[in-house]
Amino acid sequence: MLQGMKIVAAAAVAGALALGSGIAAAADYGKKEFTVVGTWGFLDHWKERESKFWQEVIPEASGGMLTANAKPLTELGLSGFEVMRLLKLGTYDAVHGVTTYVAQDSPAIEGTDLAGVIQDFNDYRTVLEAYTPILEREFAEKYDAKLLMMYAWPSQQLWCNLGDKSITQFSLNDLEGKKIRVYSTTLGDFVEGVGGSAVTIAFAEVVPALQKGVADCGLTGTLPAYNAKWWQVVTHNIRIRLGYASSFLAMNMDSWNSLTPDAQNLIMEKLKVLEEEMWAATAVNDQRGMDCNASGPCDLGDPGGMTPIEVSDADRDKLKQIVSDFVVKRWAQRCGTQQCVDEWNATIGKIAGIEASL
Repeated sequence: MLQGMKIVAAAAVAGALALGSGIAAAADYGKKEFTVVGTWGFLDHWKERESKFWQEVIPEASGGMLTANAKPLTELGLSGFEVMRLLKLGTYDAVHGVTTYVAQDSPAIEGTDLAGVIQDFNDYRTVLEAYTPILEREFAEKYDAKLLMMYAWPSQQLWCNLGDKSITQFSLNDLEGKKIRVYSTTLGDFVEGVGGSAVTIAFAEVVPALQKGVADCGLTGTLPAYNAKWWQVVTHNIRIRLGYASSFLAMNMDSWNSLTPDAQNLIMEKLKVLEEEMWAATAVNDQRGMDCNASGPCDLGDPGGMTPIEVSDADRDKLKQIVSDFVVKRWAQRCGTQQCVDEWNATIGKIAGIEASL
């Protein structure tokens, strides 16, 4: 009888140990509701990917332990220029943003997307991957933030109101004297290089600005231009690629460090999937945006009816000159240190075949 009781007791202890081991092996996500800022609520990155990640993917993968109050910057009344400073203050746990929007405190961050440096989409991803360690350091030092992911938008092109859609000839020389909407210092350098006047206007305010003549042309991505209905106020798409609006997801460092290792690993695992979705969508949306703004085909609605103008060899040569004489030269001066210039030359400059110098 006593021997039988010992066997039962031993079995009970073994069962408890096994159960305890199972509990210990289960993921420990803790419990956290993130406050998150996304990009523009009327554009597809937010509608189809950013919002889904925070509102569906992470809550489901964590069994409801990790949730988010995530809203696009347009719903929050933000312009996008201030998101990293708000992140540093702890106002938000995580923010999506455009690197050149938040480069006020770090010229090195601006180096990711210098106007006209990279023309090829695949090269652009290679550039970002090469430069990411520098960005990680800058986000940590300047904004006390953990850089989690980099992605891009469709190519940034020129959209001009020339009055008459039947005009089919246009060159960079024709931009002289025109007021052109930009969203970054480096795009302003390009505009000044062609003899234009740079006007900084938040994306959500561009359509009325173009409508009222505050700007003659604007710079933005191909599909964003269609989704924001630029085709209602401009007549031409000048198809010169000036960048891909490198973008990021960053988290407040205290928020990141407060997470359990399992929660951090889960977020990074799911972000790898999101990152691939972002790049794949951008590759498709680049041509999709050009088609929708012109005569189609367009699966999003009626074509915009803009007149497309392809870039001539002469304009490509002129762009190279502007990139060298204005864009990269001025950025190097803003950068201001040999280390900053050397890091850019060893990564982006090496891939692009361009050398910056102080």
